[in-house]
Amino acid sequence: MSLRRKLALSLCLAFGAGAVSMAAVAQRQEKVDAKRTLVRAGHVLDVKTGKIADAQTIVVVGDRIQSIAPSASVAAEPGDAVVDLGGMTVMPGLIDVHTHLTMNPDFDPYKELTSTSAKEAINGVVNARTTLMAGFTTVRNVGAYGFVDVDLRDAINAGQVPGPHMQVSGPLLGITGGHCDENLLPIQYHLVGDGVADGIAQVQHKVRENIKYGADLIKICATGGVLSKGDDPQASQFTLEEMQAIVADAHRLGRKVAAHAHGAQGILWATEAGVDSIEHGSYINDEAIAEMKKRGTYLVPTLYLEDWMVEKGNLPALYHQKMLDVSAVAKKNIKHAIEAGVKIALGTDAAVYPHGLNAHELDVYVNQMGMSPLAALQTATVNAADLMGWTTKTGSLEPGKWADIIGVEKNPLEDVRVLQDVKFVMKGGVVYKGEGSVAK
Repeated sequence: MSLRRKLALSLCLAFGAGAVSMAAVAQRQEKVDAKRTLVRAGHVLDVKTGKIADAQTIVVVGDRIQSIAPSASVAAEPGDAVVDLGGMTVMPGLIDVHTHLTMNPDFDPYKELTSTSAKEAINGVVNARTTLMAGFTTVRNVGAYGFVDVDLRDAINAGQVPGPHMQVSGPLLGITGGHCDENLLPIQYHLVGDGVADGIAQVQHKVRENIKYGADLIKICATGGVLSKGDDPQASQFTLEEMQAIVADAHRLGRKVAAHAHGAQGILWATEAGVDSIEHGSYINDEAIAEMKKRGTYLVPTLYLEDWMVEKGNLPALYHQKMLDVSAVAKKNIKHAIEAGVKIALGTDAAVYPHGLNAHELDVYVNQMGMSPLAALQTATVNAADLMGWTTKTGSLEPGKWADIIGVEKNPLEDVRVLQDVKFVMKGGVVYKGEGSVAK
């Protein structure tokens, strides 16, 4: 080795050792400087068991829960911040595994065609804050153009804007002319969706491309959809072989796969291909139910949007009939799937209706689908965390997990609608709503 190379190597090693040493000092100093926040809760709900513990204190250090104990045994120390939630029921922040934070419920085709990545980034900043303030401290964003959701996630993580923890998919993968393509303009414009791919080689490329540009998961369109031109929600789109290739690459590269699927054949094929969740599931049948139970595949119903559309929706004619057709059968079929024991995680499709109304989905699960209040809450906590692969981070209030805490005025097991009016929100140890909030 030349003298120059030896000197360069020595300098690199010395700098590396110094960097490690400085990092260790910084970490130790951070622990020394870490302040405790004592969340004095009147009642703490264990979403795993449904049990309520009265007069509890949750000790938060940094972005994590350090301990939970009876308040009488946790004395405040000098420098502690104390949050008084003595009149509230406290539980983990809610999780929505099917959002589109960069989109809004305006389906005028002209508005769709004139949208830009910049406009969607602005939407995302506004809608992320709205979602967080509604008590949803974690979301999956399953579809955004131009990887805008990647930038939104990164801005939230950097503390630039308030919003929930996010897993993001980037562009939706779909076939030419399918639900995830751009079908509003004639051929001379050659407009193609960001995630369009046909054939095994192309879908593998798209999976790898999405991961390259920051996707945490892969979202595919296994069937047609409602809010798209010229496709049938019951018709399969990707072939079984294409979906198998997508799942194989995604799983090998450490990403889960969510499949938009209304039609029974597409639900079955996507499940057989190994996707981790079926989104919507409107025409689910016994064959697909059996396959999902066999494989442990989650179903993510998006049901409140149907109620909102009936009451307040104003869809263009090219979408209206498809919405009526899907709404006529979806709840009956999904209730059958729930009763059959298919695993459920809460998803809303927020953007099809206004952001911030996410907790209305729980009302549908309890008062229309027949779920117990505890089972419904578990879809938005422990189940959703499991689907995301984040069980060690969120989904319940436990030492070591993120300090994602919400407070409501009464026990949601007695009236799940109380979650439509969350009074206190802490995410990652920072209070965003309620006493001591820092983000207005």
